[in-house]
Amino acid sequence: MTKITIIGSEKSGKTTLAGKLGKKGNVTDITMYDYAKNDSILTTIDATGYPVSVKSLVTALNLSDIAILCIPPEGLDPVSAECIIALDLLGYKHGIVALTKSDTSYPFALDELKEKLQKITVGTALENWEYLPMSTTSFEGMEELKEMIATMGEKVDAELREMDSMPTRVLIDQSFNVTGIGCVVLGVVSQGTLNAKDKMLAYPTKKPLEVRSIQMHDVDVKSAPTGARVGLALKSIQSKDVDRGFVLSEDEIVSTGVILESTLSQLAKPFAVADMLHIYVGLQSAPMRVESITLNGENVEKAEPGKTYVVELSGTKEISYSKNDRFVLTNLDGKQRFIAFGYSQ
Repeated sequence: MTKITIIGSEKSGKTTLAGKLGKKGNVTDITMYDYAKNDSILTTIDATGYPVSVKSLVTALNLSDIAILCIPPEGLDPVSAECIIALDLLGYKHGIVALTKSDTSYPFALDELKEKLQKITVGTALENWEYLPMSTTSFEGMEELKEMIATMGEKVDAELREMDSMPTRVLIDQSFNVTGIGCVVLGVVSQGTLNAKDKMLAYPTKKPLEVRSIQMHDVDVKSAPTGARVGLALKSIQSKDVDRGFVLSEDEIVSTGVILESTLSQLAKPFAVADMLHIYVGLQSAPMRVESITLNGENVEKAEPGKTYVVELSGTKEISYSKNDRFVLTNLDGKQRFIAFGYSQ
């Protein structure tokens, strides 16, 4: 099962491309497209709420394993540039840069655009990504794109299989009530192997529950491995008690604050003690105040781009996380909103 997110500016052709990769399904601030044939299962996510909502982009990327960044012949604009920074801060390993609307340009111009993008992404998570010119009208290049996704998907599957024996965690992105069944949630097994009848907790509220049944693409299964997109019928909990961002797990850290070893993007603006930032971890987000910033053991008033600091943040909303989760810090008042990534101390 392969899960991809298609991102880029509104004029990049990303939504048209997403529609060619699957049948349109659930629509919220993200839109799902599903494709299933024989053993091939593909879920494509379009972050339709972005660029208005940063949360839409972070949600889509955290629900996926592969990203397709769409860049039209006009080149980078503020939105696609912000997408590159977000992908880098998330440490996005697998991806493709689609040079869309290639039929409206010339081969030498596309080569120049590719060379420019490669220079910009040196030293980022996108440095070794593949490039593919393609049309979003005639869809020339579509078969090559599907082949690239399939090949990349095999690599991702091999990596995910190494996580099947880890403690089980499920990231929830939808929750609703079904008559005669009760609480049903949709999400992704981020690590471990989920089994029917497993007893878990819904974090951050720590409400106990039991997994009554599991479905993958409308097929009942007894277990689901790491990376699987699942629909779960839950016992002993109501849909109103589970929200997007919740984590089904046996053990999570729950807190209204966090201390992070944070590395700022080279393109970020500085932030200072007492600033209000929004932090994202998994599908959760919370506003937090910067309480202190430390560099090499010394307190400083401001964090500068390209450097690594220990940052203490506090808020009022509870979030749950594990020690290895990657946090992303944003300033929602900035023109370029993504500023840093970090891990809890």
